[in-house]
Amino acid sequence: MDEKENNGLEQEHESNHQPPAKRTINLKPFSFVMLVFGLVVATAGITFFVLTTGDDKVVEVVSPQKPTIVDRKEFTKLYNAYDEMMGNYYDDIDETAIIDGAINGMIDALGDPYSDYLNVKEARQLHESISSSFEGIGAEIQEKNGYINVVSPIKNSPAERAGILPNDLIIAVDGDSIQGLSSSEAVLLIRGEKGTTVTLSIKRGGTAEPVDMKIVRDVIPVETVYAEMLEDGIAHIHITSFSEGTYAELLTALDEMEAQGMKGLIVDVRQNPGGILNTAIEISDLFVENGKNLFQYEEKGSKPVVYTATGKRKVTVPVTLVIDEGSASASEILAGAMKESAGIPLIGVKTFGKGTVQSPKNLPDGSNLKLTTAKWLTADGNWIHKKGIEPTVSVPYPSYAMLPFLDPAIEMKEGMNTPSIKAAEEMLEAVGYVPGEIDGLFDEQTTQAVEKIQQDLELEVNGILAGETTIGLMNKLRTKIQEEDPQLLKAKDLLLEKIGQ
Repeated sequence: MDEKENNGLEQEHESNHQPPAKRTINLKPFSFVMLVFGLVVATAGITFFVLTTGDDKVVEVVSPQKPTIVDRKEFTKLYNAYDEMMGNYYDDIDETAIIDGAINGMIDALGDPYSDYLNVKEARQLHESISSSFEGIGAEIQEKNGYINVVSPIKNSPAERAGILPNDLIIAVDGDSIQGLSSSEAVLLIRGEKGTTVTLSIKRGGTAEPVDMKIVRDVIPVETVYAEMLEDGIAHIHITSFSEGTYAELLTALDEMEAQGMKGLIVDVRQNPGGILNTAIEISDLFVENGKNLFQYEEKGSKPVVYTATGKRKVTVPVTLVIDEGSASASEILAGAMKESAGIPLIGVKTFGKGTVQSPKNLPDGSNLKLTTAKWLTADGNWIHKKGIEPTVSVPYPSYAMLPFLDPAIEMKEGMNTPSIKAAEEMLEAVGYVPGEIDGLFDEQTTQAVEKIQQDLELEVNGILAGETTIGLMNKLRTKIQEEDPQLLKAKDLLLEKIGQ
């Protein structure tokens, strides 16, 4: 799911797992912690589940006895290869590394980026990072086609402040290539203690060369719900992930907004990589009429089980939901329920497309095997995996919101001609400083634009774009994106039409 990821979530000390409990069972909150908060880096938008009893213990399922390993003929080839290596390889062999490699090979052969194996050291390090404080850079990542892909940064995290965006590719960490690593392996390189610095080489869009971004690790925010009252009685509630406490946080936020005279509500799950399935069910239930479908859950070889709304509390004011390509997994469960069962309009761009559920299991030696064990379908039975959910009203981000990061350490001045200068010219124009023709040439007009922004920032006026000038330019752009949010504005307009204002 934090830095994965992990567009996803992880749970500790799990045994055998069951699908979400049927709605007639009164489930207590999950007793496990999401990886997105327990880890500094995690894997993208992964929804996990457990079935709990009244005393919060995991229900164990007894499986039919399987044949012993020595009787299983499918392992003969593996044994032969292992014996050949042990007997004839010219050097000493690390048996543990060989076994771990074999398991990793089986997982990789599935071709599923959400299934993973953590050896004893990796599992211990990740579990140790689950504590009362969470430190890292705060970005959800996923392995995709051999590269580590950012699903989304966490709100108010170092990654967000540094300008990390969804779909950025992390090419290297501290100068070392991470191409071919799993998300779990990347996690161990990116996470770290508060105050330490990590350098990520980021490739964005069609840029030819990656750009190095130095990010100071910090405590990752644990809040998952942010509420504010906009003009005209429209409340805006941003849900950043679906954790154990998110439902309670949301109820508190709703109470606060209602006390302030809420007439309409914008729910925002942009760059929300997902989380705990039960939390998604509880939150979806707030917006769907009792008896109507929330989503469907399908295990291998079984028919889909339909889950319906049964809750007592409902949001009664008009609602819109804002989504983007960083909305994944549990966010998509909410989006599907709202769109298909409640007729709530979705505003923004198509979601990520994560329609599977993972179950992690601790192995006897302390290693961990995480497998995709089920898929979920929307309320109407649509499988959105690798497809995403289309918005009701498409509102793309402005082009300047996707501009690449500018390295403050690189000096740009008159006479130079580079792709980075073209991006800088686009930024200057977006925030009101006319740089002349946007062509990548740092000419006299570009110099004048840089001098003007330096004056406004009260910096040394030298016409050179570097250091504090570059940082100031990117901060101005970030402020513009936040204040002139076209998706949020459209969602608000639709609500005002509904309430007759």
